[in-house]
Amino acid sequence: MKKKSISLLSLLLAALLAGPGLAAVEQVDINSADAATLDRVLNGIGPAKAEAIVAHRNQHGAFRSIEELAEVKGIGLATIEQNRDRIIVGDSGAGPAPAEPVPAAAPATMPARQ
Repeated sequence: MKKKSISLLSLLLAALLAGPGLAAVEQVDINSADAATLDRVLNGIGPAKAEAIVAHRNQHGAFRSIEELAEVKGIGLATIEQNRDRIIVGDSGAGPAPAEPVPAAAPATMPARQ
């Protein structure tokens, strides 16, 4: 009975210690998030830098890569690396052109019976 108690306690302790490491990291799309969301999700980004990100996006268009965040005053590569797993670069509107529609084939006709 004592072995079962120790095994159960060990399993419980392992689950508790592993729990925080398994937690999902919240992510944010830098092309659609508002300043409040950027401030909340990104480490080292306060209200002023979050507003600067939104202003840069509004002035220059959508970000095409995470590295373009370095163009925003006050944001360096260290901040980008610290947040790499939190940043998503959503649709920038510069994706590939939609495919041309393919016209439907004309129905096949059967030769008339003679």
